[in-house]
Parts: sequence; C-alpha cells; structure tokens
Amino acid sequence: MQVEKEPRREAARRRKRDREATRRRILDAARDLFGEHGYDGVTVRMIAARAEANMALVNRYFGSKAALFGEVLAGESVIRGVIAGAPEGLPRRLAEHFVRQVDQRSATAMSRMLDRSAGHPEVKEILLRYLEDVIVEPMVAQLDGPDARARALLASTIIMGGGPVRRLLGLGDLRAADPAELTDRLTAMFTAALAPSVRREA
Repeated sequence: MQVEKEPRREAARRRKRDREATRRRILDAARDLFGEHGYDGVTVRMIAARAEANMALVNRYFGSKAALFGEVLAGESVIRGVIAGAPEGLPRRLAEHFVRQVDQRSATAMSRMLDRSAGHPEVKEILLRYLEDVIVEPMVAQLDGPDARARALLASTIIMGGGPVRRLLGLGDLRAADPAELTDRLTAMFTAALAPSVRREA
C-alpha cells in the first residue's frame, strides 16, 4: 500500500509545482504587457500567449484581467516592506524609499504600469484598494494618537505624488540634488505629516 501512495504524492507535488510555475509565468507576462501597452491595450489572450498558458488557466487562477492587474501591482510593490518596522523609523524609511525611486534611471515595471494604465476606471478602483490596503492602513497601524488616518493620508500624498511629477516634469532636477540632503528634507516632511497635530488654544 505504501508503494502505491508514494507515486501519488510525487504526482501531487509535481502538479503543485506546475501550477505555481504557470501562475508565476502568467504574472510575469501580465506585468510586462501592462507595462508595455497599459491596461486597455492588453487582453487576456495576449497574456496567455506570452505566458504560454491556456486562457482558461488565466481566468481560473485570477478570475479577471482586473484582478490579475491588482495582483501584479501588489506583487511589484515594495512599499509594504518599507512601512513595516519600528514606528519611530518610519519617516526616514519612507524618505529613503522615495529617494531610491527618484534615483532609478529607467522606469520600473510598476511605474510603467501606472503611467500607462492609471486613467482606466477599473484600474482606478484597483489603485484605491491598493492605496488603502498596502499604504494607508499599514501606516495607520504604526501611528499613535488622534487623527491617525488623516496623518497617514497626508504622508500618502507625498508618496503617490512622485508619479505625476515624474510624468509631467521629469526628475532631472531631483536627481541632480544631493541624495543625503534630499533624504533629510523628505524625512522632515514625512515626520511633520505623520506627527500628531498640536491643537492651538483659541
């Protein structure tokens, strides 16, 4: 009996590895295609062809193109790891992350996806959930005192505002700035945004 079970277990492990490998290929293909063509310019058929997978598998693993876009977005994001850690170091970590993004000479897969897809209504909903689940709520969990959500939203405007600046004005001037000074300035900005408000007496 034991001899019969082992081939079954091995076959089950192989199927699981195959599923995981296929799922990874689909995610990689979707990331590249969304970055190249934007959300509107990509079809599930294109993603399946690039991943060398059946269209039915794309729908089975992810449910829809919108859900697949959301999963790619969450997987490409590093901000969750930046926010995690000791609360007192959060402003500095956010500043260093911002400066690293500025210093990248070529657009990342994430920035290309957002640049070419942000105007689509379905993507807007995904971005709202992403902002809430990956940035705002994790920051709220790090904060003590009143108005934690408002403070987290204020810091989020600094984080997310880099995208429009990059698209419209470019980052040449920021890249020319001293990185240490830029980090210090941004740390002060994030510190001010995340600090509890001081109520002024009437």
